[in-house]
Amino acid sequence: MKEFLENNILTNFSAYQMKNLRKIIRSIITFRKFFIVFADVISIIISIQLGHYLVTNSSANIFSEKLLFLLSSILVIIISFIFSGQYKSITRYLSSLEIYKIFIRILVSQLFIYFISSLIKIYVPSFKIFLITTILLIIFISSSRFLIRDIFLNIDSLFNWKKKKRVAIYGAGAAGVQLLSSLKVSNNYSVICFFDDSKDLWDKYLNGIQIKNPNQIENKTLKIEKIFLAIPSLKRSKLNKILNKVYSSKISILQIPSLEEITSGAVKIDKLRPLLIEDLLGRNEVKIKPEIILKSIKDKNILITGAGGSIGSELCLQILKCNPKKLVMVDNSEPNLYFIDKKLKEQNLNERIRVISILGDVTNQTLVENLLKEQNISTIFHSAAYKHVPIVESNPIQGLKNNIFSTFNICEKAIKHRIEKVILISSDKAVRPTNIMGASKRISELIIQAFDEEIKSNKKSKNVSTKLSMVRFGNVLNSSGSVVPLFKEQISKGGPITLTHPDIIRYFMTIEEASQLVLQAAALSTGGDLFLLDMGDPIKILDLAKQMIYLTGLKIKDLDNPYGDIEIKTTGLRSGEKLYEELLIDNNCVSTSHPQIFKAKEKFIPASDLWPKLEELKESLDSFNELKSLDIIKELIPEWVRIVK
Repeated sequence: MKEFLENNILTNFSAYQMKNLRKIIRSIITFRKFFIVFADVISIIISIQLGHYLVTNSSANIFSEKLLFLLSSILVIIISFIFSGQYKSITRYLSSLEIYKIFIRILVSQLFIYFISSLIKIYVPSFKIFLITTILLIIFISSSRFLIRDIFLNIDSLFNWKKKKRVAIYGAGAAGVQLLSSLKVSNNYSVICFFDDSKDLWDKYLNGIQIKNPNQIENKTLKIEKIFLAIPSLKRSKLNKILNKVYSSKISILQIPSLEEITSGAVKIDKLRPLLIEDLLGRNEVKIKPEIILKSIKDKNILITGAGGSIGSELCLQILKCNPKKLVMVDNSEPNLYFIDKKLKEQNLNERIRVISILGDVTNQTLVENLLKEQNISTIFHSAAYKHVPIVESNPIQGLKNNIFSTFNICEKAIKHRIEKVILISSDKAVRPTNIMGASKRISELIIQAFDEEIKSNKKSKNVSTKLSMVRFGNVLNSSGSVVPLFKEQISKGGPITLTHPDIIRYFMTIEEASQLVLQAAALSTGGDLFLLDMGDPIKILDLAKQMIYLTGLKIKDLDNPYGDIEIKTTGLRSGEKLYEELLIDNNCVSTSHPQIFKAKEKFIPASDLWPKLEELKESLDSFNELKSLDIIKELIPEWVRIVK
């Protein structure tokens, strides 16, 4: 029908004529009830006439012989439909439930007609006629409803066929069927076909639409503009396999909401969203053991340093869910602290948990001293650090001073005030560091180990039971300084995406995953632990850039495709940047009770040797003696090889 209209009628219509035609069509649709009532009257007449004919085999006209009975039937059925709300249903959203309602209403109406006919003796049909007529009424009236629904759904689309996007639905399950129904109602898309991985479904039809082998995605004759992924509970490994098929076709892909979002009623199934780069990590979901986390957080006073940063702010949000008695946030950035304070207040509306925001620098001994004394802290998560490699590389004095001596200060005061636990947020850049930031993190780890050694050897005090631990992991997606926000910004500006090296690889996890695993690791802490988080497989940054271009529905501009949208340019490695990162120094780690958390055993410097060197380092940093400071760093970390561009 559409092809006939396209080729023979619509092409000859002027824009003005088409506009007027649409007005006529829409004005007709406004009289929906009239058409439905008219269709019901016709259905009643046909059903009664046909019912008599099928039983009596007589073609006698019901109008001449049983006119009063016919009029009574029409009147009773139409009035019952009106008063029972049958005509209040929205035809566009007709479902099987309406058929059941029609069945009940017709049956009741027929019984009433039969009773009245017997009472006043105008005409009493036989039980067989009564039964067949009732069945026919249900069939004709129900069919008319679906016919009218389909007319209303498609009549406007016949005159808007050029505007509708040709799409395919990936997933021929329950979610795919629901999505198809929603798309038919929205009338913005034309569903060309389904794709599904199940061979048993190939070449079969679902609601009149063919299910195809996903290998046909690249079939140019289908002219698919978008693919809607309708598999709400999809593992990331499976998602990556699907996307590999879609990427080669250069078709943009959208995804339905998660199963949790749909079942909770937060969003509808047709609330399609672009795939996020987090969806493509190919990692297993974090296995949460809430009972372990709750035991170490609930009803306790928790301190987060660097609370406004990427990891710090997510830790605050995760900890708030665990119902601590008090949450104290410290940050030296006013905008960052304001942002996380505002966010926590939105989630803590009844102020069931006391949240305190402190603007300050944790290298300040007096600040930390007073904080721990006044707030009765149980656990400290130390995430405060300067972490952007190029910035710290350009400002080594400030970077070393902040990262190293904030850690020393926190540990020293925590031991003094008998804090239960201190957890340092470390980095994979601490492993065989090639930059100032990584070196500062490695020395921070050495500080944790040295203080722990003192505690265990009773050099501090026999009554000290503070457990000092550290958690080391790689890059987190969408954190400040991550390549993901940078690439997003570059794509939004039309490119190019700047890549330092085509072979550079990194480990990635989401901020939420990292924070949850940090809390799990903290609960496992026994003192002196170096926890490593399972980062999954390393990701090539070039592949990440390509995936992000595809996800936005754009194409890569290169020698093979000079008319593409986004170019990828290589700029060369920056100062202090490695081609790949590592998580282990000595390749010596063991598993823990959590499958995604490991423990490493690494060499450390005894406190008796480390403290004098740190004192010497502090003096050189205070006097801004950069060369001497870097020489001391080299002594403490012999494997450190600074890469300078």
